[in-house]
Amino acid sequence: MDLSTVLRGVRDGTEIDIMVTPNAKVPSIGEVDEWRRRLVVKVRAVPSEGRANRAVCELFQSVLGEKVEILHGATDRHKTLLVPLEVKEVQQRLEAALARHR
Repeated sequence: MDLSTVLRGVRDGTEIDIMVTPNAKVPSIGEVDEWRRRLVVKVRAVPSEGRANRAVCELFQSVLGEKVEILHGATDRHKTLLVPLEVKEVQQRLEAALARHR
């Protein structure tokens, strides 16, 4: 898995490109979808009234330890998140979290 394809450094931190599957049985941050160049994310919440978006932010906040904001894709499965951390730090924290769940 190459997280560098879904992470971009920007002035305010790091952008993360994700693809969300709502209404999943188990919430998780999965592998990088090489075709879509997005990190696959599953949440239990349904995509209604912003529930799935809140679940995505909470999941990433628990893994990264920082507030996460949805920049693009609030009404789409393809989203771009913003995290106020350097790319290297985001990559290390995501890799550590993924290693714990394998």
